[in-house]
Amino acid sequence: MCSDKQIPNPFDSQRPLIIAGPCSAESAKQVMDTAMALKDIPGLFAFRAGLWKPRTRPGDFEGVGEKGLLWLTEAKRATGLKLAVEIATPAHAEACLAAGVDFLWIGARSVVNPFLVDDIARALSGSNIGVMVKNPVNPDIGLWSGAIERLMKKGISRLAAVHRGFNIYLSKPYRNAPLWEIPLEMMAIFRELPMLCDPSHIGGKREMLASISQKALDLGMDGLMVESHINPAKALTDPAQQVTPGELARLVGGLKTRKSGVTKGVASLEKYRTSIDELDEQLLELISRRLEVAGYIGELKKAHDLAPYQPERWARLLEDRMEKASTLRLDPDFVKKIFTLLHKESLGRQGEVIDH
Repeated sequence: MCSDKQIPNPFDSQRPLIIAGPCSAESAKQVMDTAMALKDIPGLFAFRAGLWKPRTRPGDFEGVGEKGLLWLTEAKRATGLKLAVEIATPAHAEACLAAGVDFLWIGARSVVNPFLVDDIARALSGSNIGVMVKNPVNPDIGLWSGAIERLMKKGISRLAAVHRGFNIYLSKPYRNAPLWEIPLEMMAIFRELPMLCDPSHIGGKREMLASISQKALDLGMDGLMVESHINPAKALTDPAQQVTPGELARLVGGLKTRKSGVTKGVASLEKYRTSIDELDEQLLELISRRLEVAGYIGELKKAHDLAPYQPERWARLLEDRMEKASTLRLDPDFVKKIFTLLHKESLGRQGEVIDH
């Protein structure tokens, strides 16, 4: 990673770094009340709030926009906290630079667009602001690392990455599956790049924040970006994943930190272990969905007076799956055992017991 010898990297601070604040700035009072309640949490590095919110559906609250910068700078004066704001366009970047915002982050939906990242990098070129880059919504390490490289090429060296999980099919129990092996790979590619974790977007529920945060620190990540609202129940965006400042203080106080990051060997081992854990979760979810569909089939068979067990269909299915197993270099006998058990369980749910 490039370094700036004249200007200290703003991310060179005590670990773990904690960046916290509401998902969205909603009012001057909400911003000030939240900042005042957060300011004394140990390790708090910066106060974050969203001003421009890229929403999936039109009509949802899309943030207060540029006027919220005044609320944030007032909170900065009152608390002494540094400010962090998400940007999604060059105009956002220019407004934040003019307002004296300390840190910017490029969000998951923006990182997927290389042209947009280039435009933002040009707008920030020549500034000394710290920039954080969240992973793209899809699990594409090339897009993530490419965004970092685009910023570096424009002379922006005060950088950090933020792991916020990935939007994949069957991400349960997470809002966004962590896929820990991807940020670990990023940490190997950019060895001096600070890596933060956003447990709020990974979990999607406040009950999951502590375990995700601890996992991130155990893997050698440098800090956390956590959403905290003075009154989460009334938040205009993502109320389920935000915590009160008091809850955040307790969460941070309960975290255990390593004296040093994980070694390369331990990181590699953890990479494969976490991959297995996540694949197992997805496998269980797929099995559950398969049996659910089998139940629907059973209802249709009953409605049309069809036998639950249809030997010809079962023979064709098993032959097809075993052929597919061969193309995937799987032991056909192993696959036969798995599908035989699945078939038996499916028939049991349809009210018939077959001894294969």
